[in-house]
Amino acid sequence: MRDDTRHWIEADQTHCWHPFTRQSEWCARSHQPVVIVRGEGCWLYDSEGNRYFDGNSSIWTNLHGHAHPAINAAISHQLEKFAHTSFLGFTHPGAVELAERLCAFFPPHTLERVFFSDNGSTAIECALKMAVQYRQQTGQAQRNGFIAFANGYHGDTLGAASLGGVGRFFDRFRGMGFPVQQASSMADLENFPPEILSNVAGVVIEPVIQGVNEMRPWPTGMLAELRAWCDSKGLHLILDEVMTGFGRTGSMFACQQENVIPDFLCLAKGITGGYLPLAATLTTGKIYDAFLGTADRAFYYGHSYTANPLGCAAALASLDLFETEKTLEKLPAKISHLEKLLTGLQTRQPLVHEIRQAGFVAGISLRRPDGEPFPPGERFGESICQAARAHGLLTRPILDTIVLMPPLSATTGELDHAIRALDAALSEQNPTGL
Repeated sequence: MRDDTRHWIEADQTHCWHPFTRQSEWCARSHQPVVIVRGEGCWLYDSEGNRYFDGNSSIWTNLHGHAHPAINAAISHQLEKFAHTSFLGFTHPGAVELAERLCAFFPPHTLERVFFSDNGSTAIECALKMAVQYRQQTGQAQRNGFIAFANGYHGDTLGAASLGGVGRFFDRFRGMGFPVQQASSMADLENFPPEILSNVAGVVIEPVIQGVNEMRPWPTGMLAELRAWCDSKGLHLILDEVMTGFGRTGSMFACQQENVIPDFLCLAKGITGGYLPLAATLTTGKIYDAFLGTADRAFYYGHSYTANPLGCAAALASLDLFETEKTLEKLPAKISHLEKLLTGLQTRQPLVHEIRQAGFVAGISLRRPDGEPFPPGERFGESICQAARAHGLLTRPILDTIVLMPPLSATTGELDHAIRALDAALSEQNPTGL
């Protein structure tokens, strides 16, 4: 091990605190984390000179690859002007142009206002607070709760966390946020009595596929049905497209696959192509208009780096790349190729129980050959991801589901590499083929 690698690991284990991480294991002297020092295209390089395919797009953010010259140039060009200015009481061209372009993805007079923030959690937080304040300012103050779906994940800020359906993340904070009812299906929604619905402001869902719930797609047509149901009950529909936005499911936004326009659309992760923190909450003119008038009707919420000019520059460059590199046009062939690769992997590997795929998002569910889950203490999914590193693949599991969510720029050859790495890792962990 190089001296600089050793120093970085020792200093990290002494001073850093990592998210969603068992720190006692991370800081064990035997643990040697990968230290990433460079990225190029779909590849990441560590401090020891090893190269890895970025199999989960650096936590579901990267779209066009690392160190893309067009995005690099856009950020550098903005840096020559200024790095940051407040969006409170000022504006700047990058934010104006980005808001205009985001709204242009939807029909006129639908989603026409954009509120910028920093990340997926705050995009959701904005939508929740806007929805509640809208009700307060339109004579419906009792509507201060929400319906969310079981095993969903919408972020870690307190309001967003109150929606969460994953017990290990959120149980300790129950009751500290918004009132929330959980549902698992449209049938559950239909069974809610009127006295509950009368106190609900809106319904929150990840459209097409749930992410943290081990990549589970929703039934085709469910989103359109949900839109109609919300309309019939006078509820706002809030779509969490933090993961599914910007091409991940094959269309620019997942909701477009069923021609659904929500009341709130929450975006983050891929918005800057995986470069800088930025988020956006889109909403309708009707909702926006309820905040006009006296000072007490304003939306008093914001962040120091709201509409950060560098993030806006990266986001605009990313949207340009969708056009110049024909990103969406190239996706169907890649999605089909990935589907064939995953089918082959399941055929060869008896521990692959199920493949769940929506566009360029895939969950590879691992179980014992008899279909029984692995004991949680084995953390089998983690062991496969760890083994895959030796074969040039970086990704993370959700329990025993391996997530494969490559950058949209990945070539078929690079997808081949990712599946070969998983194939090898699975064979090493199950050498007898049982």
